[in-house]
Amino acid sequence: MHMHGPIAVIGGAGRLGALVTRRLAEAGERVRVVSRHPERGATPPPGTELRQADVRYLDALEPALRGTAAVVFCVEPGTADSGPDSPETTVHGGVRNVLAAAAENPLRPRFLLVSQIFVTRREHPMNAYGRLLDWRLRGEDAVRDSGFAYTVVRPGWLTDDGGAGAGVRLEQDDRGDGWVSRASVAEACVRALGSAAATGRTFELYNEPGTAPADWEPLFRRLTPDPLPALRP
Repeated sequence: MHMHGPIAVIGGAGRLGALVTRRLAEAGERVRVVSRHPERGATPPPGTELRQADVRYLDALEPALRGTAAVVFCVEPGTADSGPDSPETTVHGGVRNVLAAAAENPLRPRFLLVSQIFVTRREHPMNAYGRLLDWRLRGEDAVRDSGFAYTVVRPGWLTDDGGAGAGVRLEQDDRGDGWVSRASVAEACVRALGSAAATGRTFELYNEPGTAPADWEPLFRRLTPDPLPALRP
């Protein structure tokens, strides 16, 4: 892959963000952890840059993202009905703030958004928590409308134990269900950033019995491109 500049991991001090950071460093990339509290996460790999910034406030994001070649957004959404810890503020307003800050770069970075399954199922009980699913979907749409080269990853129910298997299954149209390990999500993020076949795609990600894929390109090539914004329902 080898990007021409650092890759910013927004939420890089969190459980998923720390795994993404480690895998990017293992792949030889320069990584910049951007977090409200970058010092609170797991010890990052040597050479990792740490920047303090909050997605809820645009002013600090522009310098934190300056010069980046790619951005991975994996922020915890919060579940409050309103205010600073609501999904509206974090995974909709926060996504829009990061997109605005990234747009200030002379070379527009590649953008990868970690969302979740069920965002199109408004009737699901999870949507009672601050309209989490609605705001997740609106954050996705902001990315798809942004003009950036992007990928949207919708993990299934997150786990750390890998009990569902090491195989991976990519789906589209938000019809499935299942579990996925954070390690598999991190791997998907790293592989998608370096793949032209994953650009302009939204997909769900689940684990299944079997071994982890050595090559993700055949999986990405089977994906259908997202509809253009004007053609979306």
